[in-house]
Amino acid sequence: MGGPPTGPGPGPDTDDAGPTGDPAAAKGGKGRTFTGIAAAAVTTVLAVVVAGQVADGSDAGNTRSQAAADQARGPHDPPSRNDDRPTPSASRSVQPLTYEQKMGKIYPLGATLKGSGKFEAIAGIADGPEKGERYTYRVEVERGLGLDGELFAEAVHKTLNDDRSWAHNGARSFSRIHSGDPDFVITLASPGTTAEWCAKSGLDTTVDNVSCDSAATQRVMINAYRWAQGAEPYGDDIHGYRQMLINHEVGHRIGYNHVTCDKDGELAPVMQQQTKFVDHDGIDCRPNPWAYPNS
Repeated sequence: MGGPPTGPGPGPDTDDAGPTGDPAAAKGGKGRTFTGIAAAAVTTVLAVVVAGQVADGSDAGNTRSQAAADQARGPHDPPSRNDDRPTPSASRSVQPLTYEQKMGKIYPLGATLKGSGKFEAIAGIADGPEKGERYTYRVEVERGLGLDGELFAEAVHKTLNDDRSWAHNGARSFSRIHSGDPDFVITLASPGTTAEWCAKSGLDTTVDNVSCDSAATQRVMINAYRWAQGAEPYGDDIHGYRQMLINHEVGHRIGYNHVTCDKDGELAPVMQQQTKFVDHDGIDCRPNPWAYPNS
């Protein structure tokens, strides 16, 4: 680049230089030399530029393509989502079951289960109505049953203080306590454990797998098999059956004995043994969980 381009040496009949002393010739030779230098310089620069473009061609092309894509997508479009791919919908939160839904479900529990025999008090307190003869109770559930103890406790309180139950017309009030000395302990227990506690009061619950008020103890025993699975006279009305269980056994605790309905089509009294039967002696009765069903 620093000097004139070189070529073949002078031959016998050729001479690149003008005649010595001829100003025009000298001028023309010098112009040709400068022109050659400039042309070489331009060629070199162009070669460097082209080489740079070739070396960086893929990156530059990607940059331009990415910039074009970003501009076409828009500032609020998701960055790398194909328009043909569906956008996932927002996850739907699972709503917890209501009290009525839980009370309407059947739960698994064996008819011959013998549990641990150890009980756990369900935490919490709940006042009954202000009027009426006051009873206090505690709720306990045998450990290892796999049943919802809080649901059981809620059902006991709502059922006993319903106006159709023993609290009817302000006659009684049932308050749940967690500690201290209650009037009775309403207990949810396996069939085997229920039988043991009922036997303490001379009662046999094994024949029909029933519940009892173990009057010689503090415990009103609710058979967990019946609570979980229901009984044939109630069919699919497991909610109503559970209310009957509570009202029937607590009815014994506050002094009521067994009775039966007297006429076809009547509601069975809550103190009828409705786990075993609704119809009896040719009389067709209807299931009923309440002491005062017409309230």
